[in-house]
Amino acid sequence: MALEEQGQLEEALRCYDRAVSLEPELARAHFNRGTILLDRGDAQQALEAFMKAVRYKPDSAGAHFNLGATHARLDQHEAAASSYREALALKPDFAEAELALGAALEELGQDEAAAESYRHALELQPSYADADDKLVNLLRRLERFEELADTYRRMLETNPHNADWLNNLGAVQRKLGRFKDSAASFRRAVAADPDDALAHNNLGATLRTLGQLTEAVDCYRQALKIRPNFIEAHHNLGNLLAELGQADSAVASYREALEINPDFAESLTAMGAVLQTRGQFDEAVECHRRALAIKPDYAQAHSNLGNALQDLGQLESSLKSTRRALELQPDFTEAHNSLLFVHNYLADQPVVNLLIEARRFGDVLARRARPALAWANTPDPHRRLRVGLVSGDFCIHPVGYFLDAVMAALASSATSLELFGYPTRSCDDELSQRLKACCRAWHSLVGLSDEHAAELIREDGIDILIDLSGHTAFNRLPVFAWKPAPVQLSWLGYFATTGVPAMDYLLADPWTLTASEEASFTEKIWRLPETRLCFTPPSADIGVSPPPALSNGYVTFGCFNNLTKMNDAVVKLWAQILNTVPASRLFLKARQLQQASAQREVMARFAAHGIEPGRLILEDYVPRENYLAAYQRVDIALDPFPYPGGTTTVEALWMGVPVLTLAGERFLSRQGVGLMMNAGLPEWVASDPRDYLSRAVAHAGDLQKLATLRAGLRSQALASPIFDAPRFAGHFETALRGMWQAWCAENTAPAATQAGSRQ
Repeated sequence: MALEEQGQLEEALRCYDRAVSLEPELARAHFNRGTILLDRGDAQQALEAFMKAVRYKPDSAGAHFNLGATHARLDQHEAAASSYREALALKPDFAEAELALGAALEELGQDEAAAESYRHALELQPSYADADDKLVNLLRRLERFEELADTYRRMLETNPHNADWLNNLGAVQRKLGRFKDSAASFRRAVAADPDDALAHNNLGATLRTLGQLTEAVDCYRQALKIRPNFIEAHHNLGNLLAELGQADSAVASYREALEINPDFAESLTAMGAVLQTRGQFDEAVECHRRALAIKPDYAQAHSNLGNALQDLGQLESSLKSTRRALELQPDFTEAHNSLLFVHNYLADQPVVNLLIEARRFGDVLARRARPALAWANTPDPHRRLRVGLVSGDFCIHPVGYFLDAVMAALASSATSLELFGYPTRSCDDELSQRLKACCRAWHSLVGLSDEHAAELIREDGIDILIDLSGHTAFNRLPVFAWKPAPVQLSWLGYFATTGVPAMDYLLADPWTLTASEEASFTEKIWRLPETRLCFTPPSADIGVSPPPALSNGYVTFGCFNNLTKMNDAVVKLWAQILNTVPASRLFLKARQLQQASAQREVMARFAAHGIEPGRLILEDYVPRENYLAAYQRVDIALDPFPYPGGTTTVEALWMGVPVLTLAGERFLSRQGVGLMMNAGLPEWVASDPRDYLSRAVAHAGDLQKLATLRAGLRSQALASPIFDAPRFAGHFETALRGMWQAWCAENTAPAATQAGSRQ
């Protein structure tokens, strides 16, 4: 023993060898011999020694324990567990044996029994750190987060300032959706160790979820001040800055992350998404492809690539990437949104396919939500109504332009509505300020979980909740799946079914949605009497000019729509028009055209139909006032199909430029029909491509008639339903009141006692 204590293990081993040769049943010598052999890695000989120690002294708990440890070293976990049980039978308060038994049981897949052993070890020795570690690791692996949170809370009772445990508790609370508790735990971690970069980063992530974005930015910056090479903090900061609309700063953060690790796929694809918003489509595609070269099964990168390819008009490739994202992650709502949106560009896509895909999306949301079954809202059919509006476009954006005058009219004392705004992205411009002023309350949903957002809406007592996004960017359709309001409808920003079972209604009008197409919607259709769209006249001081053909000597056709709408059938028909109308030009303006590659592609597509590049005018998008003034260079606007213009159409009319549209069979493809009929321009609606060509040629051939129409078109449009906000607001309020009365008829007794109950 003395030699062993002095570290002379080889000499000690020789002494034990002599001892057992002289006295073979000397258990202590076998035990000590086994200990040395095990320490030096000779587990098989150690096993033989401990077996002899147990044989000659079967009441030695220590010998059974060491025998178990040796079996464990040899991956003989059944035998190890048996030995540990023998040790515990001899010494019930043997905490180390309980811990070791738990580890053996865990190796055998007996997780419940393992957890019980770890708990017994902690009962025997409450401050047993190794047992705590084993238990929390097991609970984390089993995703038993409630028990895990309880365990960390118990551990913190003995050491309330342990920053690691506080961090871990905060992470578990975040998993459980208890974001306020999570933030409190991370704040305690930061207080316990102000130099803990991870705690600052984690606090930032939770504050972002709570919508406390400014403080979240500060947390990420503090984490980076402490640890400048903290790649996750750079990435998280980039994501948040992108969410705040600070594209340049977001890209800078992603580049910082990529300086640290050029193969960090998450920052590569996130940067690509931001570059896409800046119109740098080729660079965006390159970022996503680099990310996928590093991480081929990265669903987010496949989805982002699909979005970028969509903007470039490469729809089949876009669908392929998006479908791959969904194969990898079937519940990926962002990718599902993209898939549904792209379907609207496809001329040959059967509407039933869109419905099937939308229902699939709705089923995914329904499985993840617990929709309310009853509400505290008083079912009084005549009382003042609280109307919530959910959108990512409460700003200078086409949807914002449609909302501007309408929300002002709805908020006036002439209506019985109280508006509540729920922006889903951060933007603060002059238009968002006007829209905010129309609302009784303005609560951002940015960063909030779907459940948390739904709870906020319920607390506001919203009677009718309106989705203004559908499957477009920044939508919060998953929130609607929680059914936070008794009546929910989709309007304005989308043009097909959402597929969400909890969406009660969709607003249409007499022109855009035929009776035969109603079966293609999961929502009930509620028709406004004239138009579903009402635009706010631009405030720019820009006059209507005479047709430029009078001075140019040739007709200029124009289209300022997204180039993705310009499919092969559109190019072919427009080329036919150019070939039929001598010397005519086609003026295209789109954000994609800032890329030289996009310009070359457009020229090549028209060249295939005999149109020389000199007959094409290709320009990038410019600030709105200059963009509107560009219509002074257009004689006739051509509407693409099957995805026609909306904002571009009404802006063209305001500038005195008539729009030739093709009547399709689907809701979206008839959008131009609704606008032209409401503007009093039925002769500008074509029934088929042949009629479209005929009308384009005829209108281009009568410049005097075109000049007369142009001179009075702004006044004509402004007097029509598509620019008359008070008139539209009256119809809109009547529709909401009708929906509310229908709900009241089905809910005659107040449901206050059941408010917020869920499936």
